[in-house]
Amino acid sequence: MSKKKTEDKYWLALMRAPGVGAVRFIRMINHFGNPRNVFEAGLVEWKALNLKENLLNYLQNPDWHAVEKDMKWLEQENHHLLTFDHPDYPPLLHKIADPPPLLFIHGDATLLSSNQLAIVGTRKPTKEGVQTAREFAEYLSHQGITITSGMALGIDGASHWGALAGSGKTIAVAGTGLDRVYPPEHRQLAYEIVEKGALVSEWPLGTTIQRRHFPIRSRVISGLSLGILVIESPEKSGALYAAKHAIKQEREIFAIPGSIYNPLVKGCHQLIKKEGAKLVEKAADILEELQIYRTITPQTTIEKRRFSPAPKLTSTNETFIASETSDDSPAFQQEHTPKNPPVSQQEIPSNETPVYQKAQMPSDLDSDQVRLLDHLEVGPTSVDNLVELCGLTAGDVSSMLLMLELRGLVTLQSGGCYARVI
Repeated sequence: MSKKKTEDKYWLALMRAPGVGAVRFIRMINHFGNPRNVFEAGLVEWKALNLKENLLNYLQNPDWHAVEKDMKWLEQENHHLLTFDHPDYPPLLHKIADPPPLLFIHGDATLLSSNQLAIVGTRKPTKEGVQTAREFAEYLSHQGITITSGMALGIDGASHWGALAGSGKTIAVAGTGLDRVYPPEHRQLAYEIVEKGALVSEWPLGTTIQRRHFPIRSRVISGLSLGILVIESPEKSGALYAAKHAIKQEREIFAIPGSIYNPLVKGCHQLIKKEGAKLVEKAADILEELQIYRTITPQTTIEKRRFSPAPKLTSTNETFIASETSDDSPAFQQEHTPKNPPVSQQEIPSNETPVYQKAQMPSDLDSDQVRLLDHLEVGPTSVDNLVELCGLTAGDVSSMLLMLELRGLVTLQSGGCYARVI
């Protein structure tokens, strides 16, 4: 057995020790040096730490049978284990107060170190909320951002599907072991995520559904990400756990507002009023705040653009900039806090254009979208008028307008009328 596999066995064994959560695990590593040293220390050293009886018993008789099952799972294709001391452990997650000691991954492990935005919200969204989540996720994924969420019903699931329809890069952080799918309704979604993105869990194989796990896993969703977008969240919602963790982790917080009479957006409004969350009306608001830029050439359309995993990042004066020759060329701050000034226009290389600057007419619009834009040339127009002019359903027109708005081609003005930007 290789040295790494031997060491991994001790990590897996300590993870299964009773009463050893993320914080205690890291403290024991810091004290003994590594998991193997923990088990080899002996009863005298263990008792010196005032460990409880059940933990003392376990350290003398680890569950090697369960560990062997973990090792067999890891032998399968696209199954990975990242320990806290591994060089590929996600750097943003590494810095939070209580990082998971290890991560089980099924899929593309390199995505965990890519530029991520978490999208969360209620499990019982409106039709508009689902549409917003899907279209924001799809658009942002086309800009090189990996969409991270918890694969729950509602906004989480819609966000994953949106990312899959875009670049395909999405991460689902599970609240169970990766040998099961929860909720079961998302079995097909889990399969699609494994093919293009990654499923992640800090819980060992065999871990069943436990309510307390979901708030805990929310710190991983936010910890992996540069920021978090909340779409439709009531005042008491599981999605707000992720937002609370993000605040503690000094991540950027974004929230989409809604009607004052809609109880599903009360949580979003509270984040804006009390926590300083940025009110989001279009995807460009997020790109500007995160200072992420993307080169778009006239020959490159969104649908045809191909993406590769994010390049390795190098540090220059606290700012990380990817290679200009890469398909992914974002620029972003290592620490995203409100104190950081926005990147000025002069800091952007002259051969690069931020995606949210003056929009150019894309060549990938379909005939209905072009026709809709043509009708907007005369000035601000209502949805009802556009329905009549285009001969399409109100649903089709509203969907196209939202997508065009996300792309910065139209803008919603007072009175509910839409105007063309270009």
